[in-house]
Amino acid sequence: MPRPRSLTPDQLASAALAVLDRDGVAGLSMRTVAKELRMSTMGLYRYVADREELERLVVESVLGRVDTEPPAPDAPWEERIAVLVRRLRDTVGAHPAVVPLTITHRHRSRAGLRWSEAVLAVLTETGFDGARRVVALRALLSYVIGAIQLEHLGPLSGQGTVAISALPADEFPLLAETALRAQDVGAEEEFFGGLAALMRGLRDHPKA
Repeated sequence: MPRPRSLTPDQLASAALAVLDRDGVAGLSMRTVAKELRMSTMGLYRYVADREELERLVVESVLGRVDTEPPAPDAPWEERIAVLVRRLRDTVGAHPAVVPLTITHRHRSRAGLRWSEAVLAVLTETGFDGARRVVALRALLSYVIGAIQLEHLGPLSGQGTVAISALPADEFPLLAETALRAQDVGAEEEFFGGLAALMRGLRDHPKA
C-alpha cells in the first residue's frame, strides 16, 4: 500500500479557502475539502478532526496575512487606526465568505488577536482606557465586519440599491432619494467615510 501523502496545515487551509471562495460557508464540509484535495473524506480525517478545525485553519491562514506592524507613530491616532483597519479590510475582503467564521473563531485565532492588540496599543497611547477602550475596540470590530459583509453581499452599486431607489415616493420619500444618491457613492468613500464618522464619535466619547 502506498503511504498516505503528507499535507501541511497551509495546504489544508488553502483547499478549504478555495471551497469557501467558490461555494460559500454552506459549501464547506469535510467531503468538499477532501474532493478539493483529491483524496477520500476518510483520508482527510487523518489530518483534521472535523469541519470546525478546518474553519479554524482557514481563519488563521487569512488573518495571518494581515500586517499588524505598528503604523508610523508620528501620525494622528485616527490615521494609524485607519491604516490597521484598511489592512484588515483588504485582506479579509478578498475572501468575504470567511467573515462569519472570523466572528465564530475570533478568540482562538492568534493572528486575529494580534490585530486587536495592535489597535489597542494605538488606543491606549491616545488615552483610551477602561470601558471607553472596550467600547472603542468593539465598535471598530463591529464596523469592519459589518461593512465588509455589506460591501460584498449588498453593495451600493448592486441591484438592491436600484430596487430601493424605485420605491414609491409617497411611501418612502427619503429612502428612495437616498438610494438614488447612493448609486454614485463608491466603495472607498462609503467605507472610509463611515470609519471617519465612527472615529469622530469615539474621539468625543466621554471618559468614564
